[in-house]
Amino acid sequence: MRIVLLGPPGAGKGTQAKRIVSEYNVPHLSTGDMLRAAVLAETCIGLKVRETMESGQLVPDTLVLAAVIERISQSDSQRGFVLDGFPRTMSQATAFDDLLVTEGLELDHVIELHVDENVLLDRILTRARETKEGGGLVRPDDNYETMKVRLDAYNRQTAPLVDYYRSKSL
Repeated sequence: MRIVLLGPPGAGKGTQAKRIVSEYNVPHLSTGDMLRAAVLAETCIGLKVRETMESGQLVPDTLVLAAVIERISQSDSQRGFVLDGFPRTMSQATAFDDLLVTEGLELDHVIELHVDENVLLDRILTRARETKEGGGLVRPDDNYETMKVRLDAYNRQTAPLVDYYRSKSL
């Protein structure tokens, strides 16, 4: 089972991915988690990613695609996976399609989560507040200004993928 979850930040992709992963026993591949791990490890890529994430912009396709390729080549992904947060751009989608063809793989489903923008903003700000109150580390991109930038980027760059995958009957 190979699934891509599409939706704006805060739509619940991670929450739904956990449910799908539990049902089908395949790994949850979150590009956000992969990239945040690189930032925390302060790798060369992680340092480049940190600056981009803090500004609310999308991480360059080459870095994201490299992380995804590495992850889906691992043995636990051979039976399938749930991709959360990838692809985010048309170029990522077409490069990913090329990779799947090369590997002899196909996507089974693409699922779009649609949530009202005001609800999204409320979810993100609530998550940040609850994390802070609980003594946790608040994500640097969990604030109103950055969230507005992220939503704008989603609407411009990622939302068009819905029609792209619809045209492929996914």
